[in-house]
Amino acid sequence: MKLGLSIPQVGVNATRENALKLAQTAEKENFESLWVQERILWPINPQSKYPASPDGSLREEYQHNLDSMNLLSYIAANTSKILLGTGIAVSAYHLPVQFAKEVATVDILSQGRFVCGIGLGWSKDEYQTSNVPFERKGARQDEFIQAIKKVWTDDTVEFNGEFYNIAPSKIDPKPVQKPHPKILLAGFGPKTFERIVNYADGYLSALAMPIPVFEQLISGFKQTVEKSGKNPDDFNISTLTFPQITENSSGNGDRFPMTGTIEEVGSDIKKLKEIGVNRAILVDFAGASYDVDKSIQVAKELKKFAD
Repeated sequence: MKLGLSIPQVGVNATRENALKLAQTAEKENFESLWVQERILWPINPQSKYPASPDGSLREEYQHNLDSMNLLSYIAANTSKILLGTGIAVSAYHLPVQFAKEVATVDILSQGRFVCGIGLGWSKDEYQTSNVPFERKGARQDEFIQAIKKVWTDDTVEFNGEFYNIAPSKIDPKPVQKPHPKILLAGFGPKTFERIVNYADGYLSALAMPIPVFEQLISGFKQTVEKSGKNPDDFNISTLTFPQITENSSGNGDRFPMTGTIEEVGSDIKKLKEIGVNRAILVDFAGASYDVDKSIQVAKELKKFAD
């Protein structure tokens, strides 16, 4: 199983120096990939609860958030072999032509190292700011993916849909990767799985649940692929993880995944590998105590469990 790392992108740690040091050190230490996320604002009175926190509040670090595509372009210029991914870009916040051009540009600048993780998003405020209705997110994303693929692959690009339209046009250059960069879709449940089977190259999940529940989720995805007549082995399974390392074991049978000692978190990584995850992405939210060297050292120790 491959390991990817998150680039310092949010809060006080989102500096040029931290991003560059993390990226170049990760490449030197032979980590497989680097990942960015996407937040376009931090609402004062949010309309939606943040799904990754117990009380639904959005982390304060997100008040300061570097733009994902610009950050990846910078990292592309300062690395040479490590993969660069969006984990995730929210399709509704972008026009298909604009997004496809940005991806193609980063893929060209990185000489074919882009991995395109796309999700539906959850924030009504961000949808509203993007002037996009919150309803019918899935149908809109179906068209979005079809449209960006046309931009990446067709000599003359034309798209006529319910949500998006592209007049017959020349839109170049194309990405380095052929036919296009790998597309990983995020989400939970049957509709997401069907969308992956129809339009994508893999599943970008998140370990935000007990491992037995996560195992059922991955099993459900594989069953959906098999029912479609396709081979699950042809689809990459990546998962975002959020390790929190402690010196002492909690000694609690209800320990949440990726929390505890190095050995305990390492056992979770081993389990992900057994379940069939191809790539685990370590997202470091250390807050003001963040240190690039410490983050890399922890990742190196966890990498032993993934190899």
